[in-house]
Amino acid sequence: MPLDNRVAIVTGAARGIGLAIARRFLEEGARVMIVDIDGKGGEKALAELAPLGEVAFHEGDVAERLDVRNVVAATLEAFGDIDILVNNAGVAAKGDFLELGEEEFDAVLRVNLKGTFLMSQAAARHMVERVSAGGAPGSIINMSSVDAVFALADQVPYSASKAGINQLTKAMALSLAAHGIRVNAIGPGSISTEMLDLSVGDEEMRRRLLSRIPLGRFGDPREIAALVAFLASDEASYVTGEIIYADGGRLPLSLTVPVNE
Repeated sequence: MPLDNRVAIVTGAARGIGLAIARRFLEEGARVMIVDIDGKGGEKALAELAPLGEVAFHEGDVAERLDVRNVVAATLEAFGDIDILVNNAGVAAKGDFLELGEEEFDAVLRVNLKGTFLMSQAAARHMVERVSAGGAPGSIINMSSVDAVFALADQVPYSASKAGINQLTKAMALSLAAHGIRVNAIGPGSISTEMLDLSVGDEEMRRRLLSRIPLGRFGDPREIAALVAFLASDEASYVTGEIIYADGGRLPLSLTVPVNE
């Protein structure tokens, strides 16, 4: 299998896209540490994934340096190595720009951007040590969004954080290229997850979203997982510093498309 015996950390893996990524990795032979701040959700995900292969769960906050250190230590203790990091953990805060509180802005940037930085730095330090000792380089995949390009008036910190992840991805890729470590990002469009369900709200909003997706449907978390698995594999060995958008054609669209009933 493409990822036989590779060791992967997937953050925000209790549900949605993160859970789908962890499942795909296990199906391709990887050993997986799932990480989430939601302890109950993480344990539920662990029970669901356990029949598929070697998997463990660590509860932690990716924006807390001590938690990040503990995630890395727990992964090394459980599996002995780190080959792949997927920075999927993310939060959002909806609100009008003029009313948005400083603490709400900080909370989103803290998890989405700072958390990606801290997890990447900790994992990359281990990967660099391994390369220096003659080992193979690893791969880091960050979760961006089409909202890094599109601006959402009621999702200011989320949009800003995802744009920051794009630049962080490029800077990390350049910094780690000398060690052979690849860093890329994926920018999903509208994917069928709990977060999308909360943001859609009603049929009118659903139709408005679909009118901006040329393929005429929302994405499936498994489609994002497939792209992550490719970027983590040797098949993508010459790909680094890229942001790949999986959005059903949304970014190139100038106007709108008809919506099927």
